[in-house]
Amino acid sequence: MDHSTGHHHGCCQGEHSSRRGFLKLATLGAGVTLMAPMMMSRPALAGSVDTLLLSCMDYRLMGHVASYMNARNLQANYDHVILAGASLGALTDKKPAWGDAFWDHVAVAKDLHHIKRLIVMDHRDCGAYKVFLGMDLSPDPAKEAEVHGQYLTKLKAMVKERHPDLEVELLLMGLDGKVDKLAA
Repeated sequence: MDHSTGHHHGCCQGEHSSRRGFLKLATLGAGVTLMAPMMMSRPALAGSVDTLLLSCMDYRLMGHVASYMNARNLQANYDHVILAGASLGALTDKKPAWGDAFWDHVAVAKDLHHIKRLIVMDHRDCGAYKVFLGMDLSPDPAKEAEVHGQYLTKLKAMVKERHPDLEVELLLMGLDGKVDKLAA
């Protein structure tokens, strides 16, 4: 020991450095170990999914939408585009950028995730239909289903024109989560 400085020389200094080095390496190793599962799952995320879902943004239905997709064994296995009004949001001339965004998402989902199916899920008592069409359809469920059906069918025809290889399902969800499949 150098008494003038209070520092150790020789074996003790090396031992001190070794412990510090070991702790640094152990910490680094622990971090790498913790990160490994995240890094390994990344390629799986870049794989493919079967479906792209277009639904409305209505907060009242998010749980029902997830439950419906889970019941179809699609949990964590679909891409999701959300536009106010769903089919109407993709078609409205009042927000043309929304339609552009929808078509861009379809193209990216096909290219990146190799989707084979588009599910378009409108819902009853939709505020976007009130805003964009200026009418409340909810008091007349038959009329409401008819108008939704018109927009859903129009969007399906456009999808089939642009992407004839995609299967398209048209759905109308009630506020209770009940889903009706529309034939079109």
